[in-house]
Amino acid sequence: MANAARRLFYAAVGLTLVFRLWLAAAMPITGDEAYFIWWGWIPDWGFYDHPPMIGWWLAALLALGDAEWWLRLPQVAQPVLLALAVRWAWPRLWPEQAERRDWAALLVLLAPVNVWNVFVTTDTALLYCAVLSGLAWLFASREQGGNVWRWYVLAGIFLAGAVLSKYFAALLGFAYLIDVLRRRNARAFAGLAITYAITVPALLLMAWWNAGNCWSNYMFNFVNRHGAHSGIGLENPLIYAATLAYVLTPPVLWLLFSRRSIRRSASADFSNVDRSLATLVAVPLLLFAALSLFRTVGLHWVLAFVPFALLLALRRLSGPAVPKLAWFFMGFAALHLAVALVVSRLPLETWRSFRIYPGLVLTFDSRILVERVVVGDSLLVSDGYSNAVTLGYNLRRYVPVLGMASSHARHDDILTDWRLQDGRDITVLRKTAPEPDEYTAWFQSVTTDSFEHRGAHYWVVRGRGFDYAAYRDSVLREVRRRYYALPPWLPQTGCYFCDRYFPDKTCRR
Repeated sequence: MANAARRLFYAAVGLTLVFRLWLAAAMPITGDEAYFIWWGWIPDWGFYDHPPMIGWWLAALLALGDAEWWLRLPQVAQPVLLALAVRWAWPRLWPEQAERRDWAALLVLLAPVNVWNVFVTTDTALLYCAVLSGLAWLFASREQGGNVWRWYVLAGIFLAGAVLSKYFAALLGFAYLIDVLRRRNARAFAGLAITYAITVPALLLMAWWNAGNCWSNYMFNFVNRHGAHSGIGLENPLIYAATLAYVLTPPVLWLLFSRRSIRRSASADFSNVDRSLATLVAVPLLLFAALSLFRTVGLHWVLAFVPFALLLALRRLSGPAVPKLAWFFMGFAALHLAVALVVSRLPLETWRSFRIYPGLVLTFDSRILVERVVVGDSLLVSDGYSNAVTLGYNLRRYVPVLGMASSHARHDDILTDWRLQDGRDITVLRKTAPEPDEYTAWFQSVTTDSFEHRGAHYWVVRGRGFDYAAYRDSVLREVRRRYYALPPWLPQTGCYFCDRYFPDKTCRR
Protein backbone atom coordinates (compact mmCIF):
# COMPACT_ATOMS: atom_id res chain seq x y z
CA MET A 1 0.00 0.00 0.00
CA ALA A 2 2.78 2.45 0.94
CA ASN A 3 4.68 1.77 -2.29
CA ALA A 4 1.53 2.25 -4.36
CA ALA A 5 0.84 5.57 -2.64
CA ARG A 6 4.42 6.71 -3.27
CA ARG A 7 4.20 5.87 -6.95
CA LEU A 8 0.85 7.64 -7.29
CA PHE A 9 2.20 10.72 -5.53
CA TYR A 10 5.27 11.10 -7.73
CA ALA A 11 3.28 10.38 -10.88
CA ALA A 12 0.80 13.09 -9.86
CA VAL A 13 3.68 15.49 -9.18
CA GLY A 14 4.98 15.03 -12.72
CA LEU A 15 1.62 15.26 -14.44
CA THR A 16 0.38 18.29 -12.52
CA LEU A 17 3.68 20.14 -12.94
CA VAL A 18 3.55 19.68 -16.70
CA PHE A 19 -0.08 20.79 -16.79
CA ARG A 20 0.49 23.82 -14.59
CA LEU A 21 3.58 24.93 -16.54
CA TRP A 22 1.59 24.67 -19.77
CA LEU A 23 -1.28 26.64 -18.25
CA ALA A 24 1.10 29.30 -16.92
CA ALA A 25 2.67 29.75 -20.36
CA ALA A 26 -0.59 29.58 -22.35
CA MET A 27 -2.75 31.94 -20.27
CA PRO A 28 -2.20 35.70 -20.68
CA ILE A 29 -1.56 37.78 -17.58
CA THR A 30 -4.85 38.78 -15.96
CA GLY A 31 -5.70 42.17 -14.51
CA ASP A 32 -5.06 41.19 -10.89
CA GLU A 33 -1.72 39.66 -11.80
CA ALA A 34 -0.65 42.69 -13.82
CA TYR A 35 -1.53 44.90 -10.86
CA PHE A 36 0.88 43.02 -8.59
CA ILE A 37 3.52 42.81 -11.33
CA TRP A 38 3.60 46.60 -11.37
CA TRP A 39 4.39 46.44 -7.67
CA GLY A 40 7.43 44.40 -8.62
CA TRP A 41 8.45 46.81 -11.36
CA ILE A 42 8.26 49.75 -8.93
CA PRO A 43 9.03 48.13 -5.53
CA ASP A 44 8.50 49.92 -2.24
CA TRP A 45 8.18 49.20 1.48
CA GLY A 46 4.44 48.99 1.05
CA PHE A 47 1.62 49.16 -1.49
CA TYR A 48 -1.90 50.55 -1.59
CA ASP A 49 -4.10 47.64 -0.54
CA HIS A 50 -1.89 44.83 0.81
CA PRO A 51 1.41 44.29 2.62
CA PRO A 52 4.50 44.24 0.39
CA MET A 53 5.68 40.62 0.24
CA ILE A 54 4.32 39.70 -3.20
CA GLY A 55 5.76 42.90 -4.65
CA TRP A 56 9.19 42.01 -3.27
CA TRP A 57 8.97 38.49 -4.72
CA LEU A 58 8.01 39.83 -8.11
CA ALA A 59 10.79 42.43 -8.01
CA ALA A 60 13.31 39.59 -7.59
CA LEU A 61 11.73 37.60 -10.44
CA LEU A 62 11.52 40.63 -12.73
CA ALA A 63 15.25 41.19 -12.31
CA LEU A 64 15.69 38.02 -14.41
CA GLY A 65 12.69 38.09 -16.78
CA ASP A 66 9.07 39.10 -17.29
CA ALA A 67 7.55 36.14 -19.18
CA GLU A 68 4.21 34.87 -17.92
CA TRP A 69 5.44 31.39 -16.94
CA TRP A 70 8.45 32.83 -15.10
CA LEU A 71 6.48 35.30 -12.98
CA ARG A 72 4.01 32.54 -12.15
CA LEU A 73 6.70 30.00 -11.24
CA PRO A 74 6.34 30.34 -7.42
CA GLN A 75 2.62 29.64 -7.80
CA VAL A 76 3.21 26.81 -10.30
CA ALA A 77 5.57 25.07 -7.88
CA GLN A 78 3.54 25.81 -4.75
CA PRO A 79 1.34 22.66 -4.60
CA VAL A 80 4.40 20.44 -5.08
CA LEU A 81 6.49 22.22 -2.47
CA LEU A 82 3.71 22.31 0.11
CA ALA A 83 2.91 18.65 -0.57
CA LEU A 84 6.59 17.75 -0.02
CA ALA A 85 6.58 19.75 3.23
CA VAL A 86 3.52 17.80 4.40
CA ARG A 87 5.12 14.52 3.29
CA TRP A 88 8.18 15.30 5.42
CA ALA A 89 6.17 16.48 8.43
CA TRP A 90 3.50 13.75 8.57
CA PRO A 91 5.56 10.79 9.90
CA ARG A 92 7.26 13.05 12.44
CA LEU A 93 3.98 14.41 13.74
CA TRP A 94 2.08 11.12 13.58
CA PRO A 95 4.61 8.26 13.59
CA GLU A 96 1.84 5.77 14.36
CA GLN A 97 0.45 6.49 10.88
CA ALA A 98 3.70 7.06 9.02
CA GLU A 99 2.46 4.97 6.10
CA ARG A 100 -0.10 7.66 5.29
CA ARG A 101 2.46 10.35 4.45
CA ASP A 102 2.19 9.90 0.67
CA TRP A 103 -1.61 9.92 0.86
CA ALA A 104 -1.47 13.17 2.84
CA ALA A 105 0.91 14.72 0.33
CA LEU A 106 -1.29 13.57 -2.54
CA LEU A 107 -4.38 15.22 -1.07
CA VAL A 108 -2.55 18.55 -0.68
CA LEU A 109 -1.13 18.29 -4.19
CA LEU A 110 -4.53 17.57 -5.76
CA ALA A 111 -6.73 19.90 -3.73
CA PRO A 112 -9.10 21.34 -6.39
CA VAL A 113 -7.73 24.89 -6.47
CA ASN A 114 -4.14 23.59 -6.46
CA VAL A 115 -4.76 21.77 -9.72
CA TRP A 116 -5.38 24.87 -11.82
CA ASN A 117 -4.43 27.99 -9.86
CA VAL A 118 -1.24 29.31 -11.47
CA PHE A 119 -2.15 32.99 -11.13
CA VAL A 120 -0.09 35.53 -9.18
CA THR A 121 -1.91 36.87 -6.12
CA THR A 122 -1.01 38.08 -2.64
CA ASP A 123 -2.09 34.61 -1.47
CA THR A 124 0.91 33.03 -3.20
CA ALA A 125 3.29 34.24 -0.50
CA LEU A 126 0.64 33.88 2.21
CA LEU A 127 0.16 30.15 1.52
CA TYR A 128 3.86 29.37 1.71
CA CYS A 129 4.33 31.27 4.96
CA ALA A 130 1.07 30.27 6.65
CA VAL A 131 1.41 26.53 5.95
CA LEU A 132 5.05 26.42 7.07
CA SER A 133 4.23 28.45 10.18
CA GLY A 134 1.32 26.14 11.00
CA LEU A 135 3.44 23.01 10.58
CA ALA A 136 6.10 24.49 12.88
CA TRP A 137 3.36 25.25 15.42
CA LEU A 138 2.20 21.63 15.32
CA PHE A 139 5.75 20.46 15.95
CA ALA A 140 5.93 22.83 18.92
CA SER A 141 2.70 21.37 20.32
CA ARG A 142 4.26 17.88 20.10
CA GLU A 143 7.75 18.56 21.46
CA GLN A 144 8.39 18.28 25.19
CA GLY A 145 12.15 18.92 25.42
CA GLY A 146 14.41 21.86 24.71
CA ASN A 147 13.82 21.61 20.95
CA VAL A 148 10.34 23.02 21.37
CA TRP A 149 11.61 26.62 21.35
CA ARG A 150 13.11 26.36 17.87
CA TRP A 151 9.70 25.39 16.54
CA TYR A 152 8.08 28.41 18.16
CA VAL A 153 10.80 30.58 16.60
CA LEU A 154 10.17 29.06 13.16
CA ALA A 155 6.42 29.50 13.60
CA GLY A 156 7.07 33.18 14.37
CA ILE A 157 9.41 33.73 11.41
CA PHE A 158 6.91 32.30 8.95
CA LEU A 159 4.00 34.08 10.67
CA ALA A 160 5.91 37.35 10.17
CA GLY A 161 6.22 36.43 6.49
CA ALA A 162 2.47 35.79 6.38
CA VAL A 163 1.82 39.17 8.03
CA LEU A 164 3.89 40.82 5.29
CA SER A 165 1.83 38.91 2.70
CA LYS A 166 -1.77 39.55 3.69
CA TYR A 167 -3.69 40.69 6.74
CA PHE A 168 -5.60 37.41 6.90
CA ALA A 169 -2.48 36.11 8.65
CA ALA A 170 -4.11 37.54 11.78
CA LEU A 171 -6.53 34.59 11.71
CA LEU A 172 -3.64 32.15 11.99
CA GLY A 173 -2.13 34.14 14.84
CA PHE A 174 -5.52 34.17 16.59
CA ALA A 175 -5.79 30.39 16.13
CA TYR A 176 -2.44 30.06 17.94
CA LEU A 177 -3.86 32.06 20.85
CA ILE A 178 -6.96 29.86 21.05
CA ASP A 179 -4.78 26.75 20.94
CA VAL A 180 -2.62 28.01 23.81
CA LEU A 181 -5.72 28.85 25.86
CA ARG A 182 -6.88 25.29 25.21
CA ARG A 183 -3.53 23.80 26.31
CA ARG A 184 -3.24 26.04 29.40
CA ASN A 185 0.38 25.54 30.37
CA ALA A 186 3.24 27.95 30.99
CA ARG A 187 5.44 26.51 28.25
CA ALA A 188 2.72 27.09 25.64
CA PHE A 189 2.17 30.69 26.76
CA ALA A 190 5.92 31.35 26.62
CA GLY A 191 6.06 29.82 23.14
CA LEU A 192 3.20 32.02 21.97
CA ALA A 193 5.01 35.07 23.34
CA ILE A 194 8.09 34.11 21.31
CA THR A 195 6.05 33.58 18.15
CA TYR A 196 4.20 36.87 18.54
CA ALA A 197 7.37 38.81 19.39
CA ILE A 198 9.02 37.75 16.14
CA THR A 199 6.12 39.23 14.15
CA VAL A 200 6.46 42.65 15.81
CA PRO A 201 9.09 44.04 13.37
CA ALA A 202 6.80 43.18 10.44
CA LEU A 203 3.89 44.93 12.13
CA LEU A 204 6.04 47.97 12.93
CA LEU A 205 7.20 48.16 9.32
CA MET A 206 3.61 48.20 8.09
CA ALA A 207 2.59 50.79 10.68
CA TRP A 208 5.55 53.03 9.71
CA TRP A 209 4.80 52.81 5.99
CA ASN A 210 1.06 53.36 6.41
CA ALA A 211 1.56 56.37 8.67
CA GLY A 212 3.52 58.04 5.88
CA ASN A 213 1.20 56.88 3.09
CA CYS A 214 -2.36 57.88 3.97
CA TRP A 215 -2.92 54.66 5.96
CA SER A 216 -4.03 53.25 2.63
CA ASN A 217 -3.98 49.62 3.81
CA TYR A 218 -6.29 50.44 6.68
CA MET A 219 -8.59 52.62 4.58
CA PHE A 220 -8.94 50.03 1.85
CA ASN A 221 -9.35 46.90 3.96
CA PHE A 222 -11.52 48.30 6.75
CA VAL A 223 -13.33 51.35 5.34
CA ASN A 224 -13.50 51.97 1.61
CA ARG A 225 -14.15 48.48 0.26
CA HIS A 226 -17.08 47.74 2.60
CA GLY A 227 -19.46 50.56 1.69
CA ALA A 228 -21.75 48.36 -0.43
CA HIS A 229 -21.66 45.27 1.76
CA SER A 230 -23.50 46.25 4.91
CA GLY A 231 -26.35 44.25 6.40
CA ILE A 232 -26.94 40.61 7.25
CA GLY A 233 -28.19 38.22 4.58
CA LEU A 234 -28.34 34.52 3.70
CA GLU A 235 -26.84 34.73 0.22
CA ASN A 236 -23.25 35.16 1.34
CA PRO A 237 -23.30 32.26 3.86
CA LEU A 238 -24.62 30.02 1.08
CA ILE A 239 -21.82 31.19 -1.19
CA TYR A 240 -19.33 30.46 1.59
CA ALA A 241 -20.75 26.95 2.06
CA ALA A 242 -20.46 26.31 -1.68
CA THR A 243 -16.90 27.64 -1.62
CA LEU A 244 -15.93 25.20 1.13
CA ALA A 245 -17.64 22.37 -0.72
CA TYR A 246 -15.46 23.09 -3.73
CA VAL A 247 -12.07 23.88 -2.18
CA LEU A 248 -12.27 21.01 0.35
CA THR A 249 -14.66 18.65 -1.54
CA PRO A 250 -17.84 17.17 0.04
CA PRO A 251 -16.10 14.03 1.45
CA VAL A 252 -13.62 16.17 3.37
CA LEU A 253 -16.38 18.46 4.62
CA TRP A 254 -18.23 15.42 5.95
CA LEU A 255 -15.09 14.19 7.71
CA LEU A 256 -14.60 17.61 9.30
CA PHE A 257 -18.13 18.43 10.40
CA SER A 258 -20.12 15.21 10.77
CA ARG A 259 -21.15 14.35 14.32
CA ARG A 260 -19.40 10.98 14.13
CA SER A 261 -16.09 12.57 13.16
CA ILE A 262 -16.34 15.22 15.86
CA ARG A 263 -17.04 12.55 18.48
CA ARG A 264 -13.99 10.63 17.32
CA SER A 265 -11.91 13.81 17.74
CA ALA A 266 -12.86 13.87 21.41
CA SER A 267 -11.70 10.29 21.98
CA ALA A 268 -8.54 9.41 23.89
CA ASP A 269 -6.59 8.40 20.75
CA PHE A 270 -6.87 11.95 19.38
CA SER A 271 -3.53 13.46 20.45
CA ASN A 272 -2.57 16.96 21.53
CA VAL A 273 -1.15 17.55 18.03
CA ASP A 274 -4.52 16.57 16.57
CA ARG A 275 -6.31 19.01 18.83
CA SER A 276 -3.91 21.78 17.82
CA LEU A 277 -4.50 20.87 14.19
CA ALA A 278 -8.27 20.99 14.72
CA THR A 279 -7.88 24.45 16.24
CA LEU A 280 -5.93 25.71 13.21
CA VAL A 281 -8.82 24.53 11.03
CA ALA A 282 -11.84 25.45 13.13
CA VAL A 283 -10.89 28.97 14.21
CA PRO A 284 -10.38 30.57 10.76
CA LEU A 285 -13.20 28.65 9.08
CA LEU A 286 -15.68 29.61 11.81
CA LEU A 287 -14.53 33.23 11.74
CA PHE A 288 -15.04 33.29 7.98
CA ALA A 289 -18.49 31.80 8.51
CA ALA A 290 -19.35 34.64 10.87
CA LEU A 291 -17.94 37.19 8.43
CA SER A 292 -20.02 35.70 5.61
CA LEU A 293 -23.15 37.00 7.36
CA PHE A 294 -22.06 40.50 6.38
CA ARG A 295 -20.03 40.18 3.16
CA THR A 296 -18.88 37.74 0.50
CA VAL A 297 -15.96 35.51 1.52
CA GLY A 298 -13.72 35.09 -1.52
CA LEU A 299 -12.57 31.65 -2.58
CA HIS A 300 -8.93 32.65 -2.17
CA TRP A 301 -9.48 33.78 1.43
CA VAL A 302 -9.63 30.22 2.77
CA LEU A 303 -6.79 28.68 0.76
CA ALA A 304 -4.11 29.11 3.45
CA PHE A 305 -6.09 26.80 5.75
CA VAL A 306 -7.01 24.09 3.22
CA PRO A 307 -3.87 21.95 3.80
CA PHE A 308 -4.58 21.80 7.54
CA ALA A 309 -8.20 20.78 6.86
CA LEU A 310 -7.01 17.97 4.58
CA LEU A 311 -4.57 16.68 7.21
CA LEU A 312 -7.30 16.72 9.85
CA ALA A 313 -9.67 14.83 7.56
CA LEU A 314 -7.04 12.19 6.90
CA ARG A 315 -6.41 11.79 10.62
CA ARG A 316 -10.13 11.10 11.15
CA LEU A 317 -10.37 8.59 8.30
CA SER A 318 -10.27 4.85 8.87
CA GLY A 319 -7.51 2.94 7.11
CA PRO A 320 -9.44 1.24 4.25
CA ALA A 321 -11.11 4.52 3.27
CA VAL A 322 -7.85 6.42 2.76
CA PRO A 323 -7.17 5.20 -0.82
CA LYS A 324 -10.82 5.82 -1.73
CA LEU A 325 -10.53 9.49 -0.75
CA ALA A 326 -7.26 9.79 -2.67
CA TRP A 327 -8.84 8.26 -5.78
CA PHE A 328 -11.73 10.71 -5.49
CA PHE A 329 -9.21 13.57 -5.49
CA MET A 330 -7.42 12.08 -8.49
CA GLY A 331 -10.67 11.74 -10.41
CA PHE A 332 -11.69 15.31 -9.58
CA ALA A 333 -8.26 16.55 -10.66
CA ALA A 334 -8.56 14.64 -13.95
CA LEU A 335 -11.90 16.36 -14.55
CA HIS A 336 -10.23 19.75 -14.09
CA LEU A 337 -7.51 18.84 -16.57
CA ALA A 338 -10.06 17.65 -19.13
CA VAL A 339 -12.12 20.83 -18.82
CA ALA A 340 -9.02 23.01 -19.17
CA LEU A 341 -7.88 21.16 -22.28
CA VAL A 342 -11.31 21.41 -23.90
CA VAL A 343 -11.65 25.12 -23.11
CA SER A 344 -8.15 25.81 -24.46
CA ARG A 345 -9.22 24.44 -27.86
CA LEU A 346 -12.23 26.75 -28.13
CA PRO A 347 -11.87 29.98 -30.13
CA LEU A 348 -12.03 33.19 -28.12
CA GLU A 349 -15.26 34.11 -29.90
CA THR A 350 -16.98 31.23 -28.06
CA TRP A 351 -17.46 33.62 -25.13
CA ARG A 352 -18.85 36.47 -27.23
CA SER A 353 -22.26 36.42 -25.56
CA PHE A 354 -20.75 36.68 -22.07
CA ARG A 355 -20.34 39.96 -20.23
CA ILE A 356 -16.64 39.37 -19.69
CA TYR A 357 -15.91 39.03 -23.41
CA PRO A 358 -14.56 42.58 -24.04
CA GLY A 359 -12.18 42.10 -21.11
CA LEU A 360 -11.02 38.76 -22.48
CA VAL A 361 -10.29 40.27 -25.87
CA LEU A 362 -8.43 43.17 -24.26
CA THR A 363 -6.36 40.70 -22.24
CA PHE A 364 -5.41 38.61 -25.26
CA ASP A 365 -5.05 41.42 -27.84
CA SER A 366 -3.82 44.44 -25.88
CA ARG A 367 -1.12 45.42 -28.36
CA ILE A 368 -3.46 45.22 -31.36
CA LEU A 369 -6.04 47.42 -29.65
CA VAL A 370 -3.45 50.02 -28.67
CA GLU A 371 -2.04 50.16 -32.20
CA ARG A 372 -5.54 51.08 -33.41
CA VAL A 373 -6.12 53.95 -31.00
CA VAL A 374 -2.89 55.73 -29.98
CA VAL A 375 -1.69 58.52 -32.23
CA GLY A 376 1.64 60.32 -31.79
CA ASP A 377 2.81 60.99 -28.24
CA SER A 378 -0.68 61.09 -26.76
CA LEU A 379 -0.76 59.55 -23.26
CA LEU A 380 -2.69 56.27 -23.22
CA VAL A 381 -4.96 55.88 -20.16
CA SER A 382 -7.92 53.75 -19.13
CA ASP A 383 -11.01 54.31 -17.03
CA GLY A 384 -10.45 51.22 -14.85
CA TYR A 385 -7.55 49.65 -12.98
CA SER A 386 -7.77 46.15 -14.42
CA ASN A 387 -7.72 47.39 -18.00
CA ALA A 388 -4.94 49.86 -17.26
CA VAL A 389 -2.50 47.42 -15.69
CA THR A 390 -3.26 44.72 -18.27
CA LEU A 391 -2.48 47.14 -21.08
CA GLY A 392 0.58 48.32 -19.19
CA TYR A 393 2.00 44.83 -18.72
CA ASN A 394 1.58 43.95 -22.39
CA LEU A 395 3.04 47.27 -23.54
CA ARG A 396 5.77 47.22 -20.85
CA ARG A 397 4.95 50.82 -19.93
CA TYR A 398 2.69 52.13 -17.21
CA VAL A 399 -0.88 53.11 -18.17
CA PRO A 400 -2.59 55.52 -15.72
CA VAL A 401 -6.27 55.59 -14.75
CA LEU A 402 -8.28 58.69 -15.60
CA GLY A 403 -11.45 59.47 -13.65
CA MET A 404 -12.95 58.34 -10.36
CA ALA A 405 -12.65 54.57 -10.92
CA SER A 406 -13.38 52.50 -7.78
CA SER A 407 -12.09 51.86 -4.28
CA HIS A 408 -10.05 48.91 -5.53
CA ALA A 409 -6.43 48.93 -6.63
CA ARG A 410 -5.90 52.67 -6.17
CA HIS A 411 -2.12 52.20 -6.22
CA ASP A 412 -2.35 54.38 -9.32
CA ASP A 413 -2.89 57.32 -6.94
CA ILE A 414 0.67 56.68 -5.72
CA LEU A 415 2.25 56.19 -9.14
CA THR A 416 0.55 58.90 -11.21
CA ASP A 417 1.06 62.63 -10.69
CA TRP A 418 -1.58 64.45 -12.75
CA ARG A 419 0.18 67.78 -12.27
CA LEU A 420 2.85 66.57 -14.69
CA GLN A 421 0.27 65.88 -17.43
CA ASP A 422 -1.11 69.43 -17.54
CA GLY A 423 -1.62 70.49 -21.16
CA ARG A 424 -0.94 67.04 -22.60
CA ASP A 425 -3.08 65.18 -25.15
CA ILE A 426 -4.63 62.02 -23.66
CA THR A 427 -6.29 58.98 -25.26
CA VAL A 428 -8.76 56.94 -23.18
CA LEU A 429 -9.47 53.32 -24.21
CA ARG A 430 -12.73 52.04 -22.69
CA LYS A 431 -14.92 48.94 -22.79
CA THR A 432 -18.07 50.98 -22.08
CA ALA A 433 -19.54 54.07 -23.69
CA PRO A 434 -18.63 57.32 -21.88
CA GLU A 435 -21.34 59.51 -20.44
CA PRO A 436 -22.19 62.63 -22.48
CA ASP A 437 -19.76 65.42 -21.60
CA GLU A 438 -17.94 63.12 -19.14
CA TYR A 439 -14.54 64.42 -20.24
CA THR A 440 -15.26 67.88 -21.64
CA ALA A 441 -14.45 69.78 -18.43
CA TRP A 442 -10.91 68.35 -18.31
CA PHE A 443 -9.75 69.18 -21.85
CA GLN A 444 -9.70 72.00 -24.35
CA SER A 445 -11.51 69.72 -26.83
CA VAL A 446 -12.79 66.14 -26.85
CA THR A 447 -13.73 63.69 -29.61
CA THR A 448 -15.25 60.23 -29.11
CA ASP A 449 -15.04 57.27 -31.46
CA SER A 450 -15.75 53.52 -31.26
CA PHE A 451 -14.70 50.37 -33.05
CA GLU A 452 -15.08 46.59 -32.94
CA HIS A 453 -12.41 43.95 -32.63
CA ARG A 454 -13.27 40.25 -32.66
CA GLY A 455 -16.87 41.23 -32.09
CA ALA A 456 -16.11 43.22 -28.93
CA HIS A 457 -17.00 46.91 -28.83
CA TYR A 458 -14.58 49.58 -27.55
CA TRP A 459 -14.73 53.35 -27.21
CA VAL A 460 -11.89 55.81 -27.69
CA VAL A 461 -11.94 59.28 -26.14
CA ARG A 462 -9.31 61.72 -27.44
CA GLY A 463 -8.79 64.72 -25.21
CA ARG A 464 -6.65 67.62 -26.34
CA GLY A 465 -4.94 69.87 -23.80
CA PHE A 466 -5.50 68.29 -20.37
CA ASP A 467 -6.61 70.84 -17.76
CA TYR A 468 -5.09 69.69 -14.46
CA ALA A 469 -6.75 72.41 -12.36
CA ALA A 470 -10.22 71.45 -13.59
CA TYR A 471 -9.46 67.76 -13.05
CA ARG A 472 -8.28 68.41 -9.49
CA ASP A 473 -11.37 70.40 -8.61
CA SER A 474 -13.89 67.95 -10.14
CA VAL A 475 -12.28 64.52 -9.65
CA LEU A 476 -9.33 64.58 -7.25
CA ARG A 477 -11.28 66.57 -4.67
CA GLU A 478 -14.02 63.92 -4.71
CA VAL A 479 -11.41 61.13 -4.54
CA ARG A 480 -9.96 62.82 -1.46
CA ARG A 481 -13.38 63.06 0.19
CA ARG A 482 -14.40 59.51 -0.67
CA TYR A 483 -11.20 57.47 -0.19
CA TYR A 484 -8.74 59.52 1.87
CA ALA A 485 -10.88 60.79 4.77
CA LEU A 486 -8.71 59.36 7.54
CA PRO A 487 -10.10 59.10 11.07
CA PRO A 488 -8.53 61.64 13.45
CA TRP A 489 -7.14 59.02 15.83
CA LEU A 490 -4.65 57.62 13.28
CA PRO A 491 -1.16 59.19 13.60
CA GLN A 492 -0.05 60.51 10.23
CA THR A 493 3.41 61.54 9.03
CA GLY A 494 2.50 62.02 5.38
CA CYS A 495 -0.03 61.35 2.64
CA TYR A 496 1.02 61.21 -0.99
CA PHE A 497 -2.43 62.23 -2.19
CA CYS A 498 -3.04 65.32 -0.08
CA ASP A 499 0.62 66.34 -0.03
CA ARG A 500 0.60 66.33 -3.83
CA TYR A 501 -2.78 67.83 -4.71
CA PHE A 502 -4.05 69.57 -1.56
CA PRO A 503 -0.98 70.67 0.43
CA ASP A 504 -3.05 73.22 2.32
CA LYS A 505 -5.40 70.55 3.69
CA THR A 506 -4.93 67.34 5.63
CA CYS A 507 -6.51 64.01 4.71
CA ARG A 508 -8.86 63.87 7.72
CA ARG A 509 -12.58 63.43 8.21
